[in-house]
Order: sequence, then structure tokens, then C-alpha cells
Amino acid sequence: LRANGINDERVLNAIRTVPRLLFIHEVLAPRAYEDTALPIGQGQTISQPWVVARMTEALMESEPRKVLEVGTGSGYQAAVLAALGLEVHTVERIGELLRVARKRFRTLGLTVRSKHDDGRAGWPENGPFDAILVTAAAPALVDELKAQLVPGGVLIAPVGPANSQSLVRIRQRADGGFDEEVLAPVVFVPLLSGTVD
Repeated sequence: LRANGINDERVLNAIRTVPRLLFIHEVLAPRAYEDTALPIGQGQTISQPWVVARMTEALMESEPRKVLEVGTGSGYQAAVLAALGLEVHTVERIGELLRVARKRFRTLGLTVRSKHDDGRAGWPENGPFDAILVTAAAPALVDELKAQLVPGGVLIAPVGPANSQSLVRIRQRADGGFDEEVLAPVVFVPLLSGTVD
């Protein structure tokens, strides 16, 4: 990761600390530490370690304390954020994935607040958040999520159609507007509405 431009020692240590092996199916265990996305069931994936590290590094530059993750998935990204000492809130629309992720958080002794709901709505009753990290792609940034940022807060999300996504970081200005920065080309599963048990 360091050779590929990840320089934040806090992020590198968190990724070193959280065993990715625990977040994938045992059949894929030999591939646990490859820098590649892997299937986790329900048509979802665990992001490649470089993407997790880049998103986390981009988020940590703003020194957040309270973070919302949209799309718990395997729980790996939330675990990395929790290992950094952040107050982590995570929303997942697929009940089975969330149940398994919660077990992983307990196994690792991590405090992560989680909710089974439509992630596109965020978690307004627990907001506002210093930072929001979205782990599924939408054609445009979701206004409901932007509204849950504190002034000066950042939102990091993959944006664009399936074949042409960019990892984007927006920061809310004091006047309520947003500054946008493109961080990297990425490929994520789509951000869907509704819930699945």
C-alpha cells in the first residue's frame, strides 16, 4: 500500500491491525491479503485494500471524530475506521450481511453502531457527521447524505455509471456550498434503495 501512494501511518497501522481474513468466506482465505476486491455473497464485494486505504486516508485528512459509513457489507471498512478510534455509524440494506458483520465486530471487540436500513437516507437521527464514506456507487452524490454533514465536513463516495466511476471527495464550505475533488478512478457495486432481509 505504501508503494502505491498510501502515506498515512495511522491508516497503514489500522489496516495492519484488522485481519481481512475474518471478513471473507473461508474458501477465499488464500486470497485474503491480495490487493483485489473479493465476493462476499448477496452480489456484494469487499473492496480491495488499496481502495479501503485511499478512502480512509482521504477521510482522515479532515481529522474526523464521528463518521457515517453507507454500505456495511462485510464490515471491513467500518472495522478499519473503528480501529482508528473513530465513532463509527454504519448502515446496511442487506440484513444477512449486517448480521454477519455485527458478529465480526463483536469478535474483534470493536464498538460500531449499525443499522439495517436504506443507506441512501443515511442516519439523520444520529447526525450530523464529521465525515461520510459511501461504499457503493451512484450516478450523482445523494443530497440526503450531504445534508447530514457538519459545516466543514467531508463526504467520500464513488460517483458515476457502472463503467466509469470516480472516487470523489466533497467538503462543505462555511457558506453551505461544496468543493469537489476527484481522487481516483474506481469500480464499485451500485448504491441501491430499499432493504433486503
